[in-house]
Amino acid sequence: MERAPAGDVDYDAYGDGYAVQRRSDPRIAGAIHLALGSARTVLNVGAGAGSYEPEDRYVVAVEPSAAMRAQRPPEHVPAINARAEDLPFDDGVFDASMATVTVHQWSDLNQGLAELRRVTRGPIVILTFDPDTLDRFWLNDYAPEVIAAERRRQPPIAKLVSTLGAGTEVRSIPVPADCSDGFKEAYYARPECFLDEAVRRSQSSWSFVEPAVQARAVARLDADLASGVWNERYGALRTQPELDGSLRLVIAPPRPRG
Repeated sequence: MERAPAGDVDYDAYGDGYAVQRRSDPRIAGAIHLALGSARTVLNVGAGAGSYEPEDRYVVAVEPSAAMRAQRPPEHVPAINARAEDLPFDDGVFDASMATVTVHQWSDLNQGLAELRRVTRGPIVILTFDPDTLDRFWLNDYAPEVIAAERRRQPPIAKLVSTLGAGTEVRSIPVPADCSDGFKEAYYARPECFLDEAVRRSQSSWSFVEPAVQARAVARLDADLASGVWNERYGALRTQPELDGSLRLVIAPPRPRG
């Protein structure tokens, strides 16, 4: 029987290298762990290779991709093969839940969020990107097709807030210039990194464009870096310590008692 991917990208075919390229950045991790509050038991949904999982709490990880589960380091708990839309847990068993850069992969966002709320008695913490700000990033000048693909995938922040309900908070998370988590804006001050195929393969939206489109974008960026055109337009970013980009932390409060 042919295996169907859990979301719009087949990470069993495309996910190699995520453990290397998409490592937790300690500053982003700090914001996530702060939002988890005093929770002692944490569910991580769409856990991937384990980025951002707290080490000082009891974590249960859920990840539908075998390739991603296999990349989890030995010090992390093994991930359960399950999807956000059908979590195999009783109601209210976790102090908190987290979902980092994964909600755009869920086949049914409403059902996934409802499941998070069902199994979580405390806060729900979601790291995601604001699709309305993605095209402000300079990469849009070189690969607009990639940015457009990403905008189509990312759920609007307002949708997350309205679905999670009253009291949900949105925080803008600054991206440090030396960010170790290799999403696209992580390289705002290091444009040369986009010339590396391994970097692009760890950014799933590149898989939505034809190889010729990707090659054209990379060739143009390479030429502009060599000629100095990129530096003329965006060189000030090289010394900018952080970027106020599209990264957002969406935090839903504990569910009402009673």
